[in-house]
Amino acid sequence: MAKRPSKKAAPAPAEPASDGGATAVAEAPAGAKKPAGRFAKGGKGGRGGRVFKSVYRAGSAKGKNLVIVESPAKAKTINRYLGDDYVVLASVGHVRDLPSRNPKGVKNPVPGVDLEHDFKPTYVINEDRANVISDLRRAAKDVQSGDGQIWFATDLDREGEAIAWHLAQELGITSKQAKRVIFAAITKSEIAKAFSNPHPIDEDRVNAQQARRILDRIVGYQVSPLLWKKVARGLSAGRVQSVAVRLVVEREREIRAFMPDEYYEIKANFTDQLAKAAGLAPEWQKLIAQRDEKNNPPTVAQQTHWLEENNGFRAELIEVGGKPLDILAPKEGEHRTDAQNKQILDRALEIAKLAGVKSPAVKVTDDPTGKGPAKFLRTISGDIDPKTPYKVESIETKRTTTRPAPPFITSTLQQAASSRLGFGAQRTMRAAQQLYEGVDIPGEGPVGLITYMRTDSTHLSGEALNAARAYIGKQFGDKYLPEKPNFFSSSNKDAQEAHEAIRPTNPDLAPSNPKIRRALTDDQFRLYELIWQRFLACQMTPAQWDSTTIRISGGSDPSPAKIVTFKTTGRILVFDGHYKVTGVPRGGEEQTLPTFKESQPLAPFAASVLQKFTSPPARFSEASLIKMLESEGIGRPSTYASIISVIQERKYVDQQQRRFYATDLGEVVTDKLIEGFPGIMDVGYTREMEAQLDKVEEDHLDWIDMLKKFYGPFKKDLKNAEESLVHAKAESQPSDYKCPTCGKPLVYKFGKNGRFLSCSDYPTCTYATPIDRDGKPRPAAETINVMCPKCGRGMTKRVGRFGPFLGCSGYSDKEKPCDGLLNIDKKGKVTAPSQPPLATDLPCPTCEAPLNLRNGVRGLWLGCSRFPKCRGRGKWAELDEAKRTALEKQMEAHAKANPIPVIKTMDGIALTDANGKPLPTAKTVDQLSGDGSDSGEQTLEAVADEMGV
Repeated sequence: MAKRPSKKAAPAPAEPASDGGATAVAEAPAGAKKPAGRFAKGGKGGRGGRVFKSVYRAGSAKGKNLVIVESPAKAKTINRYLGDDYVVLASVGHVRDLPSRNPKGVKNPVPGVDLEHDFKPTYVINEDRANVISDLRRAAKDVQSGDGQIWFATDLDREGEAIAWHLAQELGITSKQAKRVIFAAITKSEIAKAFSNPHPIDEDRVNAQQARRILDRIVGYQVSPLLWKKVARGLSAGRVQSVAVRLVVEREREIRAFMPDEYYEIKANFTDQLAKAAGLAPEWQKLIAQRDEKNNPPTVAQQTHWLEENNGFRAELIEVGGKPLDILAPKEGEHRTDAQNKQILDRALEIAKLAGVKSPAVKVTDDPTGKGPAKFLRTISGDIDPKTPYKVESIETKRTTTRPAPPFITSTLQQAASSRLGFGAQRTMRAAQQLYEGVDIPGEGPVGLITYMRTDSTHLSGEALNAARAYIGKQFGDKYLPEKPNFFSSSNKDAQEAHEAIRPTNPDLAPSNPKIRRALTDDQFRLYELIWQRFLACQMTPAQWDSTTIRISGGSDPSPAKIVTFKTTGRILVFDGHYKVTGVPRGGEEQTLPTFKESQPLAPFAASVLQKFTSPPARFSEASLIKMLESEGIGRPSTYASIISVIQERKYVDQQQRRFYATDLGEVVTDKLIEGFPGIMDVGYTREMEAQLDKVEEDHLDWIDMLKKFYGPFKKDLKNAEESLVHAKAESQPSDYKCPTCGKPLVYKFGKNGRFLSCSDYPTCTYATPIDRDGKPRPAAETINVMCPKCGRGMTKRVGRFGPFLGCSGYSDKEKPCDGLLNIDKKGKVTAPSQPPLATDLPCPTCEAPLNLRNGVRGLWLGCSRFPKCRGRGKWAELDEAKRTALEKQMEAHAKANPIPVIKTMDGIALTDANGKPLPTAKTVDQLSGDGSDSGEQTLEAVADEMGV
């Protein structure tokens, strides 16, 4: 079988993923020699490709002060407020780190950390920061030649403190001599306040960050190679990421093991206009029979809207004869008997008749995919008699209030951006970082729009509260302004960075201001609007509702033991309060009830008796996983986005329809790590480690002693795991299936592409088959209605190392074989093969190999032909005009000779456009499954390749 093209390179063996956020750092113990002038590949630098240019002009800092920040955008914004007496330069993140590999001849199990001598770290300057550190040294020398001072204005969290420490070490400045300034917002007043109150570098905070970095490095570099030996090469383990995967795996297994329970829900529609009830019944049936283009019935919101227009409302049956509704018979063990099932149906039919349903009919169907009670689907249908007498038994109205939510912290911002904007955690933090560092506002220059976005504190400064209250009073009036400011306690009792919540730096810079909208990208604007609204709303008065509960009694039998009671609720917004800013939340299901009087007669015009089943625990979304990480004390605000990104990149979890699914690989790795390292995989232990790191920062806990206490037990677990763990491919688990070849039991085994079913009598019997997500056997080659762009035959769905893809059904044809392959995007749609690159005679600036010319979204670009081994990029804009013109002509001819094919179904319907991207109207691969293509013959080679055996 032809191999599917690789989507990305395998991870470098010596660089397991870190859980410390954006390249955490470590501090050297007192007396350690700094490796000045020594350049090597640090933790995240030196991987080929981007090298930062020199930007400092010699002598320009003489007679001035030097301020060092992390990013150029932040430098630009700060420079606006400091004026001409200051030169602001950016370190562009970390300038040095622990090396990613050992020097030649050194066999240290953890590069850069001396495990035998108090975990003494050795640092190297990141290769791509050579020009950056050179600029900073020259600028510092120019400043020190006069009366100028050097200021370290890196971010206010642990990582920012560590960056400041490393920069100071490279510039020969001690922590006590350093002028460290921090500000939660990049505004004129905050910067002035910070520069009037400098302080030394806090080495306790640096020690906490270095302890985290060394912990992560020890786990990553010593456990990852163990996974290579016991599962598969290229895997990585992380102290925090592995525990996050465990949460997803355990949730997956809870869902798999969940046994649903059965219950019944009886609802009816009523109207107070008795004469119209009979006519409403057929109109209602016509409405619910409608289907949209996706064959979905009307939504609850659409049904509610129809009821309101027709003076109707829905209610749910809650009592029969004054007792709570109870239809189900008790279970005997795990299953109900046939007699009990009949008892349930008889009771449901009896209650339906009491409610007024005429001649209810029962239909029972088997659902082979259901578990327990869900294997039998019962449908009870029938029309309700509009003349069935009902009346309003009681009406209760209460005034309720809804308080505003607290201002955002990192986790709640990521959760809200995920659920309301559809942003992933990385996307949210990228936009937030840009808003914090500064955006060019027309007529004003660079402006930092929000406060620091990595925080777990809901605290708001007095200045912020006064600004919010002044804006609310001016824009909305006193009735929206509480007598005193609203204060909120932090949901995270172990809050690490106790600075302000995330808020706008100036409420007057409202999202409705045209200048703000023009200055921001779509992502920046949507996130800024969310933050601005939440901040203003948190200081406004509560919203007020009138909530009404109505009980309706009656039915076909007036005797007290047979009267049925329905209940309905609705609410009306009396005062919008904080919703004035955020908008009133409308789920679309809330009813607006007509005005009733007690004992008022009502008429039913529709009823439904619905069999329901309890649901398993919900799969994690990004929002709920972040909430779980926060509540369990796993990681910190700066690490949530990194954790979620890494566990997906390593293929330990999949995200489908914004929900996380544990992969076979994630389950196997989790099981091996729990077996070998029960301590570090324990959620409580991980939480305690975070608490220990907090004590290093806050209580001066000895970080070396902390690492010793961790490493002793860890070293023993590592040795035991190397000796006792069995390779994943040598293990098997029993299944409920029999081998179709020899009749013996099939067992689950693990291959390079995940789990599959194999005969327990292997190698005597060689039967094997792939499985679906639920562990059920499935064909290796699933028929898909897609035409192969190479030969015109149908395509089949397969699963390879990098996930599902489409392969030509004619691959195994001995006379006319075809190796056509198509990729599937994240939305499950087919994409066309990309145009092959044009080879040029230009050398790669990193490795000297020829550069390839490609046509991208932003135009032509040059990339190394050895990608992904080398990520070097050429500078298209810096080529002379004659060379660019010649290459453009070559590329034009190359494109004509190699057009991107339009992918079609077997009946000629286009699925992709001229650029190879899926059309908006294109069906997904799942929708095209079994839709009429020529499937071709399934072969042993195809099965074996898909299963990885």
